[in-house]
Amino acid sequence: MDILYEDNHVIVVDKPAGLLTQPSGTDGDNLEDRVKKFIKKRGNKPGKVFLEAVHRLDKPAFGLVVFAKTSKALSRLNAAQREKKFRKFYRAKVEGALPKPEGTLENILFHDRHIARVVGQDHPKGKQAVLHYREIDGESNLVEIELVTGRYHQIRAQLAHIGCPIVGDKKYGSLTHLPSGIYLEHYRAEFPHPTKGGTLKINKVI
Repeated sequence: MDILYEDNHVIVVDKPAGLLTQPSGTDGDNLEDRVKKFIKKRGNKPGKVFLEAVHRLDKPAFGLVVFAKTSKALSRLNAAQREKKFRKFYRAKVEGALPKPEGTLENILFHDRHIARVVGQDHPKGKQAVLHYREIDGESNLVEIELVTGRYHQIRAQLAHIGCPIVGDKKYGSLTHLPSGIYLEHYRAEFPHPTKGGTLKINKVI
């Protein structure tokens, strides 16, 4: 269990590629169940362990996932997300050339049968999707992304829409195969601590 941060209310864990974040209605392996079992065994706790993911990562992506260990923390962290006080930063390797070294992508996305599609402004079920991107390394096509909204497959769909699918993401047009998943990593998060105040900054070293 690769724990990046933990206290009585919050635990942040590094999710490997190819693993679900939460149960999906089946008996499939997932990070949330793994963390529950870890906490239960470590503390020799009787009964159920309260734990719930504050956000999700797509199964083929990897990186940090924030879990609430108490109902109070969950309520306050969910509120922080609604109030845009929860910042998430990703690294991705992409195929193709970015239109410019940094910028903002704004699209309307429609969640259509396990894929996100960029649609017109007048689509009845479309939702606004916004992200900022910045080229980190032009030689390796490494890009940093900050999510402004959190739509289904948002980063994957928006980058593919500009001709820069994420490496390994065949669903969105990548020509590269990666055995474990796609090259999309949630590497940094900043959010208000649910009980102590102040801002927690969790950062994975490159």
